[in-house]
Amino acid sequence: MTAYDLMDFDDVLEKYDPVMGLEVHVELATETKMFSTSSAHFGAAPNSNIDPVSLGLPGALPVVNAKGVEWAIKIGLALNCQIAESSRFARKNYFYPDQPKNYQISQYDEPIAYDGYLDVLLDDGTEWRVEIERAHMEEDTGKLTHLGSASGRITGATASLVDCNRAGIPLIEIVTKPIIGAGERAPEVARAYVSALRELVKALGVSDARMDQGSMRCDANVSLRPIGQEKFGTRTETKNINSLKSVEQAVRFEMQRQAQVLDDGGEIVQETRHYQEKDGSTSKGRPKEEASDYRYFNDPDLPPVIAKPEWVEEIRATLPELPWVRRARIQEEWQLPEKEFRDLVNAGALDLVADTVEAGTTPDEARAWWVSYIMAKANEQGKDLDAIGVSPADVARVVALVKEGKLTTKLARQAIDGVIAGEGSVDEVVEKRGLEVVRDDSAIEKAVDDALAANPDIVEKYRAGNTKVTGAIVGAVMKATQGKADPGQVNRLISQKLG
Repeated sequence: MTAYDLMDFDDVLEKYDPVMGLEVHVELATETKMFSTSSAHFGAAPNSNIDPVSLGLPGALPVVNAKGVEWAIKIGLALNCQIAESSRFARKNYFYPDQPKNYQISQYDEPIAYDGYLDVLLDDGTEWRVEIERAHMEEDTGKLTHLGSASGRITGATASLVDCNRAGIPLIEIVTKPIIGAGERAPEVARAYVSALRELVKALGVSDARMDQGSMRCDANVSLRPIGQEKFGTRTETKNINSLKSVEQAVRFEMQRQAQVLDDGGEIVQETRHYQEKDGSTSKGRPKEEASDYRYFNDPDLPPVIAKPEWVEEIRATLPELPWVRRARIQEEWQLPEKEFRDLVNAGALDLVADTVEAGTTPDEARAWWVSYIMAKANEQGKDLDAIGVSPADVARVVALVKEGKLTTKLARQAIDGVIAGEGSVDEVVEKRGLEVVRDDSAIEKAVDDALAANPDIVEKYRAGNTKVTGAIVGAVMKATQGKADPGQVNRLISQKLG
């Protein structure tokens, strides 16, 4: 339950038209930071990937990361954007404890990419075009860790620690134009757009797009206007949403919360809000600044970025097969019905299944693992499928071990459980847990003899002609061998012993 009064979603739609704007920050997977030579790798010890530039020390001068510019252009091209032949960096001035310089190097009125679009598929196969306002380059801030609060946020904290490793990491911020007319599908459109964008940047090879680790984050701007009104309402911005499910929930919650506030005669405050994972609500942050509050001005230490048309075309030629093109090819190759294929896409499983097929399985084998067992495990943990810790190579390996007769399906699932638990690769888990199928004929034969002796009624029914009753015997043998006996071998032994 939340602390807010919420209007029923259907009632919201009868009275108000939602308007959205989505800002997605993508950390680029470059070796070094955007304006210095410090490592940009994730997971290093706090404050170990730092330098005078990312710490904002006096006299330290930034130098633009050429690979960061190239990848920004690549993202812009994939989003059908215009690429500016000349763009500039600006200083965005604001104070945060994790922003050492008290300003962020970003782009303002001269972004490198602008006026694009991304077509996304909704759950029922409807295509929705999201128009892109801009995609611009900037640097990330540092990270605060709050100690002493139950929520991990600053409220109630007794101390805060600053880690500047992330300060200066290359970011591309992708900003949509206002998304209007979505109505009841606004939350779904938001999720589908972020999902498609994540799929795209991963396909380009410019980011791992790990929302759970913060390398891709979404800010969702939501406002409501009465049905028939042209003027947009006052917006709120829910910051740093880090999963696809959360994006959808945050938009839906804000629609219901704002509608109730308006219906009660209140006013919507333009502010940032925080998404609460525990119940899908949002909570009040700080008043939201206008662009003028940031006092943008061109960074005097950085020259314009020049992207000559011939260079842009060279980059265009390196674009990989884009996700929507790949999807069409895969569907034709696999001959999957439209609904089954769409379910794969909506579940975020298509690339995982395709990569598993490339690793040596059939499409049916790969689908059976990803959309049933592994998806169930992901749902249990409240994680996206690609964040569960299992790779296509892991799935291909357990499929191969089952085919070789070294694992049963049950044991293979235990192997996958071990991978999810962080116990190592499939082979390491099999060895540590002792999962390999028992090949000792004498041990299996003894288990069969014991099961037959304990179930004389089943033996009698079998010999009377009911050959389907042996399942209980097989189950008893599997239980006795902790699921490690080869079911085929067990069935053969039962048939031999029963004549």
